[in-house]
Order: sequence, then C-alpha cells, then structure tokens
Amino acid sequence: MNYIGVDGVPTPADQAVISVMDHGLMYGIGLFETFRTYGGRPFLLERHIQRLQTGCRTLGIEFAAKPEDITAEIIGLLRLNGLNEGYIRYTVTAGDGPLGLPVGNYAKPRIIIYVKPLPETRAALYTKGKPLWRLTTRRNTPEGELRLKSLHYMNSMLAKRELVQLEAIRLSSAVSATSSSRIPAEGLQLTADDSLAEGVVSNLFFVEGRTLYTPDIGTGILPGITRAVILELAARQGVKVEEGRYTWSRLLNADEVFMTNSIQELVPITELWWTVSGAEPETGELLPRSHIVGEGHIGPITSRLLGDYREKARDPDAT
Repeated sequence: MNYIGVDGVPTPADQAVISVMDHGLMYGIGLFETFRTYGGRPFLLERHIQRLQTGCRTLGIEFAAKPEDITAEIIGLLRLNGLNEGYIRYTVTAGDGPLGLPVGNYAKPRIIIYVKPLPETRAALYTKGKPLWRLTTRRNTPEGELRLKSLHYMNSMLAKRELVQLEAIRLSSAVSATSSSRIPAEGLQLTADDSLAEGVVSNLFFVEGRTLYTPDIGTGILPGITRAVILELAARQGVKVEEGRYTWSRLLNADEVFMTNSIQELVPITELWWTVSGAEPETGELLPRSHIVGEGHIGPITSRLLGDYREKARDPDAT
C-alpha cells in the first residue's frame, strides 16, 4: 500500500497520520465500510455510503459524501497503488476532541481510504467450499439499536484469536481429511442464548429444502450489504426466504450453508467443526468433531445465487 487517501488527498503511506486526540483512537468513535471493485469501480457504493451515513447520524458525526466523488478518489488511489482492482476500506473517524466524553456533535471528521490488492482465492473455494468453526466467543449485543460497523472491533478480534487456536487443532487432527481441509476456516459466533449469529467477517445463510434461512437483525448481527442483496436475489429467483432465530442443530441438518461478505461474495460452507471436552475434562483437553454439509460441495441454490450476484457485479449500473 503506497498511498492512502486522507481527507481527500492521496498521501504516501508513511506520511498518513491522524491526531492522538482523535476520538476514533481514544474511544472508538468512528465507522468504516469495506467493499471491492469490479472493472475498477466500487460495487454497491451507494448502499455502503447510505449505511455509513445512517451510522454517523447515530454517533453525531457530521458526515456527507457524494458517491461520484468517492469513486473518483478510489480510482485515483488504485492507479497510484498500481492496481486494476482493489479491496477498499473507507473509514470515518470522529476527529479531534477533548479528553473526556463530549455531548455535542463531531463537526470535523477525518476520512481515510485504504486500498490494497484483493486477496488471492482459488477457484476451489467456490466449488469445494470452506470449513466453519463454532466459536465459544459469543457475539456481543450492539451498543445501540442496531449493530454499526464501528471502529470498536474488540469482539471480532477476540473471535479471530479463538479461530486461530481452533484451526491449529483442525489442521493437526486426523479427522481433517477432506479436500477443503487446507482452506482457512471462518468462525461462527452464537448469541448469549445460543442462537446462530454471524461469522467473524461474514453473514450466515443455510438452506433446507427450497427455503433459505438467515439469522434476523434482532440477533444483533451486522445488517450486511451483501446479505441484503442475496435476500433480494433469492426473492427474485422465487426462493422462499425466512429470517429468524436458529440453533446450531439446524446447520447440522441443513442441505446447504454459505457465508457472505463484500470481498469474498458468497462462499459455500462444506464442513462444520466444533469441539467437545476430552475424557478428562479437568485437563482442559478439547477434541474436534466435524460434519460434512450436503454432498461436500457447493449446493444448487448457493450456486445460482453466486452466479446472479456476480452478474449483478458486472453490471456497471447496478445499485
């Protein structure tokens, strides 16, 4: 990453700084959006900016931006960083403030745009899928009415750390013998009452018969942009959709499972993993257990939704 956008100015990465008095640093008051480009242009940008603006109003951050201006800045940053396509993180911090919690609005937010190469993915990821670990780190409840994509990211960081530890168990286990075993897993967080919530960086879907299910927003999950698009595409296909509260056992009985986010699109989940206590629980030994979803590869409904999503992404007028 050679250049970072700082308040609309392409800035060499080693010179891109913000104040130690920024309340994004001091208190986590700030929001961000991650998305990617297709054909060198950010996809679903208006939806991401709308979610960002809604969150900023909640936090009292006076933020306004035009999608066409953001697009132009991103295109410029891609060029400066020598990229045709990019992984974009658009961040709004509260800006400088005093030591102590203010009661007024933040009138001078800082805008930071990070651009990096898209992660390399093998074609097998979208056919053979990836594993999903059930985590013990619970999804915390939102600070407000709805979960914001905020700079306060501790819950997800703790979940990621647990996932790394579990992956070490999986990859050293004799149980791990399927074709997707070397593909890095995603982690699934449950709510405090054991309802399915979401992945560390993704939303969750599963299929039973001809019905597509996903945890509802009331579970405290992030209302993902890709999640919303998938619900729209499913309805267009005539697939019945249900949002609600579900347990882990529903995934074990599902015909298909997949996760969504703006960078990786739709990724099929073909293995479910969890741990149980060993024969001597007092030692803290954890034994891995696994279950193959469906036929062990992408299912028909997931495949059609992925195709429709990519077709939408290739449409320059898609919103």
